Amino acid sequence: MGWLIDPFWDFEFMQRALLAGIIVSVAAGMVGAFVVLRGLAFLGDAVAHTQLAGAAVALVLGGGAVLITLGAGVAAVLTALGVAVLTLRGRLREDTAIGIMFAGFFALGILLISRQQTFGTDLSSLLVGHILGASWTDLIVMATLTLVVALVVLTFLPELRFASYDPEVASVSGVPVNVMQIGLLVMIALATVVAFRLVGVILAVAMLVTPAAAAALLTRRLSTMMLTGTLVGIVSTVVGLYSSFYLDLAAGPSIILTAVILMGLSFMLSPRGLRDTLPSISALSDDAIEQPQSSWRRTARVCWGACCLIGDVCWGACCRVGARIVSRG
Repeated sequence: MGWLIDPFWDFEFMQRALLAGIIVSVAAGMVGAFVVLRGLAFLGDAVAHTQLAGAAVALVLGGGAVLITLGAGVAAVLTALGVAVLTLRGRLREDTAIGIMFAGFFALGILLISRQQTFGTDLSSLLVGHILGASWTDLIVMATLTLVVALVVLTFLPELRFASYDPEVASVSGVPVNVMQIGLLVMIALATVVAFRLVGVILAVAMLVTPAAAAALLTRRLSTMMLTGTLVGIVSTVVGLYSSFYLDLAAGPSIILTAVILMGLSFMLSPRGLRDTLPSISALSDDAIEQPQSSWRRTARVCWGACCLIGDVCWGACCRVGARIVSRG
């Protein structure tokens, strides 16, 4: 059992990395469910990338890790508010507003960083993150932002849920839908800032969306979805850090890949994923008995059902395509 304990017992940087992963998982779990349910993944991606501008300004000014995080946070919040203003006041489609803010801030960030002598090193650390280099100061900043996100989301959870599921009825019922919309965008921005310190600009949206997507396949209750997404994020962090330590892999991408694998397993095994869409051998046999068919077609359908039952979820797409071909034959 020593191999399980040693990485986190003997190395302080692994302890800090684990704490950072737990903090990010909590922040992502709080808002990731809303991102998945409302289809705001593109917004999360845009906010994650526009943080580069704020981080670049702090970097040019010679700021340390804390100032870079705060700069990224300012850029993320400005992006969220900009999208809200362009959408609510400018009458633009949400995806158009997001694209405008995405392109502008990201280009500004690249422009500023490119004037630094250490362009390659600085850009790489900002894009893919450096969880193993997280300091205690980083953890304090990340924990503070996560606490803000958690308090706001839990305090206004009924209103956020109502406004997300049925904004028109919520507005008639007295819920300030626009305020809830802007507040949710700001919380998403802050959550991506927390993830930015863990896995960088490029992978921040994956940490926000992937665990929540896995949770959405396993449960329908919003509160349970938040908790499940948080647990998936924590498991992904632990497995990713072990993979990084023993297999000499990059920590951030290892965590994200683990989360993607867990989401894939949820998709294949969940009743809301592939499992309910697969034809069963009994159903195909009953259908063949009820409807008189030629011998070759009846045999083919039964064989196909057996094939799908044996292959279970792994051959889901193949089974569905094959069943259509056989039924039309």
